[in-house]
Amino acid sequence: MTKTKVGVVGYGTIGQRLADGVFLQKDMELVGVVDLAPTLAVRALFEKGMPYDLYLVDMDKKPEFDALGIPVKGSLVDLLQKVDVVLDSAPGGIGAKNKEIYDKYGVKAIFQGGEKNSVADVFFHGYANYEKGLNKRYLKLTSCNTTGLIRSVDCLDRAYGIDRVAITIIRRVADPGDYHRGLTNALQIDKAPSHQALDLMTIMPHVEATGILVHTPITHGHIITVVATGKQKITKEMALDAFRKHPRIRVVSIDEGFKGNASLFKYARDLGNPRGDMYEIALWEDSIVETGDSIMYAINIPQEAVTIPETMDGIRACMGMQQTGAEATAKTNEYLGIGKWKTCFKN
Repeated sequence: MTKTKVGVVGYGTIGQRLADGVFLQKDMELVGVVDLAPTLAVRALFEKGMPYDLYLVDMDKKPEFDALGIPVKGSLVDLLQKVDVVLDSAPGGIGAKNKEIYDKYGVKAIFQGGEKNSVADVFFHGYANYEKGLNKRYLKLTSCNTTGLIRSVDCLDRAYGIDRVAITIIRRVADPGDYHRGLTNALQIDKAPSHQALDLMTIMPHVEATGILVHTPITHGHIITVVATGKQKITKEMALDAFRKHPRIRVVSIDEGFKGNASLFKYARDLGNPRGDMYEIALWEDSIVETGDSIMYAINIPQEAVTIPETMDGIRACMGMQQTGAEATAKTNEYLGIGKWKTCFKN
């Protein structure tokens, strides 16, 4: 089997997880990761025995790595000459500059949610518009919130049809370990509509969406409430039936002990998941309420890991590895072990 050769540019919060995700795909080969300084993530990679080859954005920085004994395989340019596709997880705005280099060396690239949509040919989601990404050169992923939101809305839309949604996003203010936003004890509201609602309509133009976003001084996960109006009335039982069938949605309840974002993060750590990650979004059964012709529910977004499966789907799309979203997402889910909990408990 010829494997798709992949490189990861930017070995930070998302890049580390992208590298691990590619490594688990049996039909892909992780050629290496790229970074620009001996960050804590790079030092941890070294301490783990360098399971992935390291390349540098700027070879003038190599003496810093040499001084620490961290082996460097080569430059970004060296990597680009060995790969089919790059997963760009550089800080927002840097990916657009990197694109000029990718153009020069003829490699495909997938950008994360921090970049502007204009950087890519297709604004991409593995379930909602996989086929639009087929064989395209540049894809851009939706943000973590939008990724999980679309999973749930697309799930109901495929089963019953959705006309419109209204969302409220309770957003973590920073990732664990981030200090640049300062120490806060306040909530902050953004102007409506939130970009997640606008992004959903870009991916799913047949659904009308609006939303409000509230920043909260926490680090582990976002919570989104959704009010969805279907083309037919969707009962709680109908919604639950659809949600429980979706591999990337985990139905939980408060009675089980899942009281909020911290419960889910702790559970992921108790499972022994690397970095306490979960690829699935959690959806509270207790939150599902019928309100007139609409259905309301709440989901948890594990912001550090939720986009990883859809990025693997993106590789499959742009490289034409599978021709349908159903085939591609199933393969990604298999290699990432998504949905394995369904075999442990009746849900």
